[in-house]
Amino acid sequence: MEKFPKKIWQSWKVEPLRFEERDIERARTWTVKNPRHRYEVLTDDNAMNYVEEHFGPSGYNRPDIVSTYKSLNARIIQADLLRYLVMYVEGGVYTDIDVEAIRPIDTFIPKRYDERDVNMVIGVETDEPEFKDHHILGSKAQSFCQWTFMCKPRLPVMMRLIDNILLWLHDIAQEQNKPISDIELDFDKVLSGTGPSAFTAAILAEMSESLGEPVTWEVFHDLEESKLVGGVLVLPSEAMAAGTGHSQSGNHGGRAALVKHHFHASSWPSQHPRYRHPIYGEVERCNWDMECVKLWDANTAFFKMLPKEEQLKMIAIKDLDAAKMDPDGVDHPEIAPPKGHPPTQPVGGIPGHILDNLLDEVSH
Repeated sequence: MEKFPKKIWQSWKVEPLRFEERDIERARTWTVKNPRHRYEVLTDDNAMNYVEEHFGPSGYNRPDIVSTYKSLNARIIQADLLRYLVMYVEGGVYTDIDVEAIRPIDTFIPKRYDERDVNMVIGVETDEPEFKDHHILGSKAQSFCQWTFMCKPRLPVMMRLIDNILLWLHDIAQEQNKPISDIELDFDKVLSGTGPSAFTAAILAEMSESLGEPVTWEVFHDLEESKLVGGVLVLPSEAMAAGTGHSQSGNHGGRAALVKHHFHASSWPSQHPRYRHPIYGEVERCNWDMECVKLWDANTAFFKMLPKEEQLKMIAIKDLDAAKMDPDGVDHPEIAPPKGHPPTQPVGGIPGHILDNLLDEVSH
């Protein structure tokens, strides 16, 4: 297929006529900037029919896909799987409901490329390889963005991704000894199973197969301009992830920024929570700041060394502090660090020489 289909796809709970005002505003940026593209939304009411039509007996005849999709109760897994199914069948642009178009889709492919040579357009989301061995951050330190991407229909990489997800769900169900409808997934399992980590792994695998040699993240580290690899055009982080505050992503006013992700539809972590330390909270709040992560690691390592009784005492003090929160739910400034900066010491304090040793350990 020589050209990308002129289609824009989104999925949401309700049809566009019932969108909230903010969703209408985001959607309008796509239709106004791309008047020649067809715009379509799959909803909770029609998504199952779409999957049955295209992957049932009259379509690609994949009863395993239909039955798995029907069994899923985890909404974020359904949403991730649906975007890949739609892109396999239809192609075009998929974008999340809370993403604003900054520039027209016609600008996604730089003029120096021939559209016939490009099968897929993606952007870097997270490029923080120095964290790749971190016990929490490692699996998400190097990833492509999947809240907005463009592809041609029936790409093998999309089916590779779909098949990987089905296998992963089957393995999780076996491991938990539960049907797929009842499996329990935390934040990192979602990311690695259907989210950016899974998306990235499938693309790198497909690139490697296409070129006949391994393609690793190193090819895209510190990417300053777009790069075409195995038919996949990879754009620098500013294109799809501007304003995230890491990975040299720049800002939404930059020349390379194509979209703006508002994150207001990203409530799914409340059902699939991140690891949250009882004293120091989520390391993700550091937003990939190395000193912040080192301090979080040192603090949590020190906490782990303490006797259980001392740990419980610290948690009790933390709970008392939480009771001092303002009525609007914002932490009282005297007891809580700014977002992205955990406390410099745990309650009770780490002796200076121990903190220095712990910081030295976590930096190696």
